[in-house]
Amino acid sequence: MKRNLISLLDITKEEFFTILDLAARLKAERRAGTFKPYLNRQSLGMIFEKSSTRTRISFEVGMHELGGTALFLSPDDMQIGRGESIADTARVMSRFVSAVMIRAFSHETIEEFARYASVPVINGLSDREHPCQILADVMTIRERFEKLDNLRVAWIGDGNNVCHSIILSAIYTGYEVCIACPKEFMPDAAVIEIAQARGANIVLCDTPGEAAKGADVVITDTWVSMGDEQEEALRREIFKPYQINSELMDLAKPDAVALHCLPAHRGDEITNEVMDGAQSAIWDEAENRLHAQKALILWILNKI
Repeated sequence: MKRNLISLLDITKEEFFTILDLAARLKAERRAGTFKPYLNRQSLGMIFEKSSTRTRISFEVGMHELGGTALFLSPDDMQIGRGESIADTARVMSRFVSAVMIRAFSHETIEEFARYASVPVINGLSDREHPCQILADVMTIRERFEKLDNLRVAWIGDGNNVCHSIILSAIYTGYEVCIACPKEFMPDAAVIEIAQARGANIVLCDTPGEAAKGADVVITDTWVSMGDEQEEALRREIFKPYQINSELMDLAKPDAVALHCLPAHRGDEITNEVMDGAQSAIWDEAENRLHAQKALILWILNKI
């Protein structure tokens, strides 16, 4: 039976931690200069509707280090950009590659592709979730605190796809997620309901200060995601009080860390002082995309 990761809900708690444990092992192997050809002659097709830095590099370098090959595929260079159906594209690609990663505007695009593909499919980002990012985030949090349960994780800003995945991750991690978003940009209530029904501790806060108070982790994302450019001016005005700065970090615990999935708009959602300061774990978080993606590929291809 093929494995997919379209949503964090596609995996169990045991599988979630299997991937994280493997990511830690692969990180140690890489630092020791050990590269095992786990995926000799395996290939990953990567479809990018949206531009990318970390997602493309982590999957492409990851496949290389695992002994496999990654193919960068833009819709402009494929027949799907000229009207070939998602279903037909999925059927054809399944004859060529071992797995497919898709970074798409619409979550439904990835779901449809997975229905017709006979190989595993990974959600590299959609408008609903970003499970790959959250694997790296949780890996980083666990490295810093050597635990996940009983932590307080504060999300500050837009209730977007990354926020949704942070909410769903609480089903497995045991940490409390405290969310501070403008009322116009709250996360999908259905996502919160699903997480709470499965035991996640999700708290909706009225202000960023309320969410950050006593937090172990303070997370944000850009105020203007790809596809939101038409309302950029409005978003910047509404989100001004939702900046992660030194004053907000002072409300968190003394050993709290700041995370940002990047790219960051310095001076908007986060200040230079926090990004480059002692409490920033952002660069470890970015690096961990590579290790988490390598582990995910091995798990999804059942090569563990």
